[in-house]
Amino acid sequence: MGPGVVVTGLTLGALAVVSLLAFQANGAQDRAVAADPGASTSASASGPAASATPTTTPTPTVPPLPTAGTGTGLRVVYSVSTHYVWLIDPKKTPQVVAAFPVAPGTVEPAPGSYPVYSRTQSGTGTDGKQIEHVVRFAQQNGVVFGFSAAVDGATGTPGAAPTTSASRTPSAIGGGGDAKAKTGGIRSSRADGQLLWDFAPKDTKVVVIA
Repeated sequence: MGPGVVVTGLTLGALAVVSLLAFQANGAQDRAVAADPGASTSASASGPAASATPTTTPTPTVPPLPTAGTGTGLRVVYSVSTHYVWLIDPKKTPQVVAAFPVAPGTVEPAPGSYPVYSRTQSGTGTDGKQIEHVVRFAQQNGVVFGFSAAVDGATGTPGAAPTTSASRTPSAIGGGGDAKAKTGGIRSSRADGQLLWDFAPKDTKVVVIA
């Protein structure tokens, strides 16, 4: 047997040992993963994406309908203190069909019960804006009170500088107003104005509460 044959045999033997060791190492790793499946994913789970939490936009809280003094039957209830409107149908469940914030004029109607006496599909508000879905329910001391919505989507106080905030809270919808101008328009968003228009035909009861 020559020297070349001996070297070849030694080389093949060494390669076999290396292959065996590599096989044993892979087998040990597979067994470790099988024993603890979460170990292989622990690094990725602890990354920045795993610790991120989704954020949500807070929804304005709708005041509950007062339990007394809001009348009975099909009606619109308007609160001069919270500047919210509730549409109530006792035949529905729940009875409060819709509730939304509004922006009053510079004068508020006196608490009481009034019938809707006039409706206009479109017109011009006291602030010069084009308005729609005008629902009038009272006249006091020369001031006409009614609900409406601005065609351009502005929901500021009639007679005041317009606001176009996307937030539908009374403070965002309101806007100050000219104290010298007596305006009784109660402004809502266009979507809420459509709801009220569809809900309150002529002679519908409007209950104004403190």
